[in-house]
Amino acid sequence: QVQLVESGGGLVQAGDSLRLSCAAPRRTTMWYTMGWFRQAPGKEREIVAVISRSGPVAYNEAAVKGRFPISKDDAKSTVYLQMNRLEPEDTAVYFCAAAQPGTPSQEATSYQNWGQGTQVTVSS
Repeated sequence: QVQLVESGGGLVQAGDSLRLSCAAPRRTTMWYTMGWFRQAPGKEREIVAVISRSGPVAYNEAAVKGRFPISKDDAKSTVYLQMNRLEPEDTAVYFCAAAQPGTPSQEATSYQNWGQGTQVTVSS
């Protein structure tokens, strides 16, 4: 099992920026595909962005709308989600997850390792 710990969530106002971090065991981001997901109350969990060992590979454009670049620091074994121009519709619990490379990176079932999530609340 891969232990993942998210941080950086909080209560912000519409238009603000926030950066989420996901700390992983050493070298995890060099070997696994990493994804950010979110789940709002009463809604299905949805993918936000995916980054492979080589770099970003996918974004959920309906959710991100060009605002949330994903990045990583292999030396720190940490993946980031920079969230800009936040809207109330972005309010959700945000999760990071790890999948074996070669699995469909945009499918939630490909991810066997999940963090506990961090709450992001955006007020208008």
